Amino acid sequence: MTFQRITVDPEVCGGKPCIRGLRFPVSRLLGLLASGETPETILKSYPYLEAEDIQEALAYAAFLADEQVIEFA
Repeated sequence: MTFQRITVDPEVCGGKPCIRGLRFPVSRLLGLLASGETPETILKSYPYLEAEDIQEALAYAAFLADEQVIEFA
């Protein structure tokens, strides 16, 4: 699966996945949603974000959660 709005650059936020190359990590956006912020309040607080950024961050989180985990005994 490819993500158009999620970028990884070692020079930006230490290589953490970010929204469109901005210094806004996906984890921060997901944390806001997890803490109860609505997409509307996030977009109002961070006008440089777009609704599509939020949707893609959620799709990215779902993709990561679906990855196979191999446990070593």
